[in-house]
Amino acid sequence: MITVAETINNPKSYLRNSNKCQMKDNFSRQSIDYAKYRPHYPEELFGFLMPLLKEHHLAWDVATGNGQVANLLAEYFNQVIATDISENQLNHALQKSNIEYRVESAEQSSLPDASVDLITVAQAIHWFNFEAFYREVRRTLKPNGLIVVIGYPLFSIEPGIDTIIQQFYSETLHLCWDPERKYIDNHYSTIPFPFQEMQTPAFSMNYNWSLHDLVGFLNTWSAVQHYIRQHQINPVEEVRKKLSEIWIDEERKPVFFPIILKVGRPG
Repeated sequence: MITVAETINNPKSYLRNSNKCQMKDNFSRQSIDYAKYRPHYPEELFGFLMPLLKEHHLAWDVATGNGQVANLLAEYFNQVIATDISENQLNHALQKSNIEYRVESAEQSSLPDASVDLITVAQAIHWFNFEAFYREVRRTLKPNGLIVVIGYPLFSIEPGIDTIIQQFYSETLHLCWDPERKYIDNHYSTIPFPFQEMQTPAFSMNYNWSLHDLVGFLNTWSAVQHYIRQHQINPVEEVRKKLSEIWIDEERKPVFFPIILKVGRPG
């Protein structure tokens, strides 16, 4: 059996060559903007989760992207393994001495059996092969461990702005969203979750954004990137023009993201 120490010290020895073929990579091209403009999850969320765990030895952050969640987990765990299929994303990830980044898929990791105290997936599980990923969760998670699925749907600002954004989201980008986006729209209520699910309090992310911040965030959307590739123009520019009529560049407005949260133990 492979030990935790062996995989941490020499992870490449245990990578499977098929790792990169399971999940869509929609975010490598805009990895710098992703790191800069994507919202960050509140520390209160992790303050709620940590007391639910008996041990804090090893956490696995799946589809880590730029390492937002891994960076928070590093404050609580001895070791964090953060995986993603996008090497470009990992090249722009936040660095800490107890975070190790690996180019691996969610469905096939190099982690040993029953080695992980906490598995987190933030705004990514809708891209996974559920059956294969959950098999990997059951293989790697300790019997008393937790799997935590986090996400966020469309944000809200104020009625006039929300109308423009909703039209952009539902009409302009209608044919550009991947079908997996429906899971986010349904607040993950329709994804399978074959674990002992726990009741959780409500959490949210709240910001004061400039118009520049909002435009930067919109440019990270996978559907925007699909639109650009199909039409050779950036549709966000038209949104920016509309919003600039009601939003002065220097003005900051409150932005609200409700958090989707599913927490479970292996059954």
